[in-house]
Amino acid sequence: MLKAVILIGGPQKGTRFRPLSFEVPKPLFPVAGVPMLQHHIEACAKVQNMKEILLIGFYQPNEELNRFLLNAQQEFKISIRYLQEYAALGTGGGIYHFRDQIVSGNPEAFFVLNADVCSAFPLTEMLSFQKEHGEPNSFVILGTTANRKQSMNYGCIVENEETNEVLHYVEKPSTFVSDIINCGIYLFNPDIFQHIGAVFQKNQQDMLLEEPSNGWHRAEAIRLEQDIFTALAGQGKLFVYKTLGFWSQIKSAGSAIYASRLYLNQYHTSHPERLASNKEGGPKISGNVYIHPTANIDPTAMLGPNVSIGTGVTIGAGVRVRESIILHGATLQDHCCVLNSIVGWDSTIGKWARVEGTPSDPNPNDPFAKIDSETLFREGKLTPSITILGCNVTIPCEVIILNSIVLPHKDLNRSFKNQIIL
Repeated sequence: MLKAVILIGGPQKGTRFRPLSFEVPKPLFPVAGVPMLQHHIEACAKVQNMKEILLIGFYQPNEELNRFLLNAQQEFKISIRYLQEYAALGTGGGIYHFRDQIVSGNPEAFFVLNADVCSAFPLTEMLSFQKEHGEPNSFVILGTTANRKQSMNYGCIVENEETNEVLHYVEKPSTFVSDIINCGIYLFNPDIFQHIGAVFQKNQQDMLLEEPSNGWHRAEAIRLEQDIFTALAGQGKLFVYKTLGFWSQIKSAGSAIYASRLYLNQYHTSHPERLASNKEGGPKISGNVYIHPTANIDPTAMLGPNVSIGTGVTIGAGVRVRESIILHGATLQDHCCVLNSIVGWDSTIGKWARVEGTPSDPNPNDPFAKIDSETLFREGKLTPSITILGCNVTIPCEVIILNSIVLPHKDLNRSFKNQIIL
């Protein structure tokens, strides 16, 4: 019997995802037409013998999360529960805190997935890899290859090339260590809790010796990567399964568009019914496009590639949309043009207006390039990136909004470029 744990973080996290995370918890943001988490749940539900999926985070239970869980349980016919931490306990502290829930029913192994990655989730392959490598109670990290420069932004894994054992693990090193990086997807068995428990005891000892601090530092706050993997490396317990499938982090709002592209591309094999096609009397579709059945789109509009259109969206005549996510209830009036942008819930774009961003895609000529987690500002200037309209933003007719971030509930009355409109 198997279980899966998805770490979904909480409201203080995902700040780089603003202004989109104001309306909806980041893990429920729609990527390729469905909430980010649904891709994880779908992959877990496909694994044979999967009995339960646990979400761990510190969001207050809210209407949206509950509705999502209810719908997912019905759709995937599997138990899905949300376990709320009392505070941010880190990637290791969260699973340790709820270890009783995870090991109840005696699963022989369980997956741990970070919610902010998009991936082909080769979970079944990780299971077979674990059976072939090392003793039955070894742990597996999913790894992928990055280029030398970018690898230093991730957890780096040095492996024994013959056995795939992890010899050395460093989180975000300051010099080059290895081009194999941690994907934030793991296969553990209940033995992992002994290792986390040892760190917990050590933290408790250290805290007794220390001066009482401001209470921010808790013994329970344990990071899997720095506290556990670094110590386990080289002990014959930790192995890396390298995947050639797609993988990307979803840290900033701009990376959601890239993730959307990767998932839309996967739909050809996994969900061809989700991809729109050119039909008589329908809009012109170029490349991969997801359109929610409730959207109302003029047949003279042209959409794609890499576009997803949410519920109840209205798109007028002659509208052009490319490399963008249009969220539910938005209205794109006649002949407006939307490129490399995310249009927020219930926003309106006026006639002949142009909303455009700069894509933050990885270098297409480097097969191992990853998306750069760009800083918002560079040398005091806003870095050109995806244009984001928060919810309920109104863009007037005949203006251009370029490389800008517009906070929710704004009525703009002129053009803007390279600005954050507060």
